[in-house]
Amino acid sequence: MAAHGKHRRPRRRPVSRGLAFAGTGGVALALPLVVPATAGAQPVAQPAAPAASVAAPVVRAAAPAATRAYTVVKGDSLSLIAHRKGIQGGWKSLYQANRTAVGDNPSLIHPGLELTIRRHSTEAAPAPERPAGKSAAKTASKPASAGSAERASRSSARAAAPAVQAKAQPAAAKAAPAAAQYAENLDGWIRESLDVMARYGIPGSYDGILRNVMRESSGNPRAVNLWDSNAAKGTPSKGLLQVIDPTFAAYHVPGTSLDPYDPVANITAACNYAADRYGSIDNVNGPY
Repeated sequence: MAAHGKHRRPRRRPVSRGLAFAGTGGVALALPLVVPATAGAQPVAQPAAPAASVAAPVVRAAAPAATRAYTVVKGDSLSLIAHRKGIQGGWKSLYQANRTAVGDNPSLIHPGLELTIRRHSTEAAPAPERPAGKSAAKTASKPASAGSAERASRSSARAAAPAVQAKAQPAAAKAAPAAAQYAENLDGWIRESLDVMARYGIPGSYDGILRNVMRESSGNPRAVNLWDSNAAKGTPSKGLLQVIDPTFAAYHVPGTSLDPYDPVANITAACNYAADRYGSIDNVNGPY
């Protein structure tokens, strides 16, 4: 029996080992202690506190391609159908899907041909409708101004009007060619007479006319022969090619002057007479 005045420290129970007491404002909490069994043992890691949950994006599997039939109509082509139906890969994809039905030439498809159309989920979806907010309601309630309506009307008219042709349209009536200008001398008279003769098919050349003019009158349109037999009969030869009045009247060419002294009228009538009698003024080499 223990002596009085000596108190022995009570033996701790095994359960108290491994516990630690922590003060929490007057309340003692027993917390378990993790003691390594041996010096070389690794400490047991405590599980980390879960982080705040973040909503991960939901990955959805691509929707399978929708398949339906399409009947070719007149005017269709694989390119046009692929564009109109929004087929991924264009006409080549459409052709590969229907090669057996189309054949070896993708350019030849006939009306009534049944094609398989695969519409993939990658096709553009229609834009979502915009909620009618304050700004939308304001825009809808605001009436269009008169200027805006007029501009829209003009734009529509321009769109409907045919485009201006780049090539200028020919004039309704072409201006008549300017009249030829002839010198008021022997050269000009011969050239003008040749133009008149060409219109009536009268043969003759510049050299043939010039040669006979120089022999008959030396180029003087007012020359008159008063000594030959014609003059004795009262019909003297006149002008550049010395033509008597009866011959001038008989072989006068329309469009020229009726005056036998007129140089152009005189040359043209004389050439007309020479063509009738000699075949051409070029064949005349003496008095005629």
